[in-house]
Amino acid sequence: MRLLGSGMQARFVLAMSGAMLVVIAIVAVVLGRQATMQDEVKHLSGNVIHDLFDRSVRSRGEALARELSDALANPLYYNDLEQVGALVRNTSRQQVVRYVLVFDEDGKLIHDGSTEVIDFGRPMSDPLAAGAVAARTLVVQQSPKVLDNAMPILVGNQRIGGVRVGMALDDVQAMEHRANQTLGERLQQVGKRHLGWLLLMLGLLIGIGVGVIVYVQRTLVTPIRWLAAAARQIEAGDYRPQLQQSKRQDEVGELVRAFGRMSESIARHDREVRHMAYTDALTGLTNRLAFREALDHRLMAARASSHRLALLFADMDDFKRVNDTLGHEAGDEALLQFAQRISTAVAQAGGDEALLARFGGDEFVILLGDGDVAAHARQLAEILVRELGKPLFVQGRELFLGTSIGVTLFPDDAADATTLLKNGDIAMYQAKVAGKNCYRYYSRAMDHAVERRVHMEQELRGAWERGELRLVYQPIFRTRDRRMVGVEVLLRWQHPTLGTIPPSVFIEVAEQSGLIEVIGPKVLRAACMEAVQWPHGVDSEGLFVSVNVSPRQLRGGELPSLVADCLRDTGLPASRLHLELTETAVIGDEMLAAALLDKLHRTGVKVWLDDFGTGFSGLSHLRQVPVDGVKIDKSFVADMQRDPDDLALTTAIIAMAHALGITVVAEGIEQEVQFDLLCQRGCDLGQGYWLSHPVSATDVVQMIEAGV
Repeated sequence: MRLLGSGMQARFVLAMSGAMLVVIAIVAVVLGRQATMQDEVKHLSGNVIHDLFDRSVRSRGEALARELSDALANPLYYNDLEQVGALVRNTSRQQVVRYVLVFDEDGKLIHDGSTEVIDFGRPMSDPLAAGAVAARTLVVQQSPKVLDNAMPILVGNQRIGGVRVGMALDDVQAMEHRANQTLGERLQQVGKRHLGWLLLMLGLLIGIGVGVIVYVQRTLVTPIRWLAAAARQIEAGDYRPQLQQSKRQDEVGELVRAFGRMSESIARHDREVRHMAYTDALTGLTNRLAFREALDHRLMAARASSHRLALLFADMDDFKRVNDTLGHEAGDEALLQFAQRISTAVAQAGGDEALLARFGGDEFVILLGDGDVAAHARQLAEILVRELGKPLFVQGRELFLGTSIGVTLFPDDAADATTLLKNGDIAMYQAKVAGKNCYRYYSRAMDHAVERRVHMEQELRGAWERGELRLVYQPIFRTRDRRMVGVEVLLRWQHPTLGTIPPSVFIEVAEQSGLIEVIGPKVLRAACMEAVQWPHGVDSEGLFVSVNVSPRQLRGGELPSLVADCLRDTGLPASRLHLELTETAVIGDEMLAAALLDKLHRTGVKVWLDDFGTGFSGLSHLRQVPVDGVKIDKSFVADMQRDPDDLALTTAIIAMAHALGITVVAEGIEQEVQFDLLCQRGCDLGQGYWLSHPVSATDVVQMIEAGV
């Protein structure tokens, strides 16, 4: 063994010696404190035991006095002394009860639990009697040996006497003394046992310390010195340090061998880390970081050579719906299929210098840099729209997603990477606004459109609180007698400076920004509050009120509880509330929609499918997602008298719905001939400007009172 020096071995020995001294000092302090703690514990425990017994005897005395006061009311009122005596004797037998006295309203003794009741009829003369006789509620008095609890006996509000329960304090003190004595004996036993264990552990600790000092020198210090030298070689770039061969099978031996393996793999790991830093883990494509670096270099080269570049910014449409309904594994599978299709399209029409990257989430970017980049960008965008619009097969399901693509050019649209990417994002957004699954070129007018949309979104926040949003009601009529049976709730926005903003504009902004999830519940609650105040008119049930529900509200999953809360808070009968869900939102997520509709039906409301016929619905969809009614889209109603196909489709929808027991509502009736055609084909309900324009809540009440 090497002599102790100033290294880790010497410091370890000093640390162990110091630790031993500290442990010995701690043991000495612990032993000294043990006796002190025992005294303190006995003192504190004595106080606790005293408080415990005191509270116990007081609460018990009060409880007995209250119970006897209630139990003695009838026997004392009817002068049933036998029953009074039985109750008193039963209580007197309980532990630490010294006496039980029943007296009349003048303080004369009626019963004391004895057989003869020697003092019957005599006034009580003990020092506590006066306070007991005067008691109108529970009175607690105490003498050195007795805790007296006096309680009046009442029949109704009439006091007919009282009862006193005396608790023996000397018996309680004796019990308290025995408890303290037992506690002291137990503390002494515990102290002796702890002392033995402390001394035993101290001896073992000293022996272990000496053994560890010797063992550390042989098994830890020397190998660590070897490893330190090897680490310095690796730090210097030598990944194959000269290590002594170790045959040890413990952790130190494994560590020495691990250093050898590390020197062989560290270079490979370095290359892999660099690859991972620039590659998307899911798709294997270039990632955002690598793309930005490549874009900066391409822009520098393009500036130097006066070449043009084209950037395509592609975003999957409705990808969130896949994650929300099928899970993230299905979303990853869909992303992989998209990436493969995009890679194939880029290889086909992107050119040799095309760079494809996954920019993040469901966003992909493509950089084109050779030849006529504008023509290549257009050709590639058309291929992508066509190929990515084809169905995906994920987990046995057929999904139609599509992609929205924004195209921007350098240096036509931007002079730096950040602006180029921003312009591509803006153009992509305009493609989504245009209906999705298409591409759009960036133009400077788009910046203004984005600014207008952002401004409108900012103005829409708080518009409800400022009173700018209001509800109007589109009457719905029964076709067979043209009687109003319900109304559809419509939202209108009157801005103080922008004027009247069409619903087709601000509803889309609310949908895309997520504000619809805030506005929608407020519209629902306000409509229910209005409808519950309307008179019933000729219909004993009253008009139903139909409220449109956003697809975002449907996907959130909280719609059933929201509806139940509104009905409960406003008092509107569930049968008078109809919810209108868009056909595309319901048909896109049959499983989720079916579960939510089942919950909604349990609340008692009815569910209608709005814009029916525009989403390529079929009988199978209606069977999987049961609804109470369908609203034929106004685009079919508008051309019924001119287009035989629309008339045939409308007739088929009515027949199909009636076969399933579903109510049919026609929207957009603007001519009498349209109304007549619908009546002839058995359409149940109708709405439109020919029947009535949207009206205010006051007008609805007037129409009800007029019997419309």
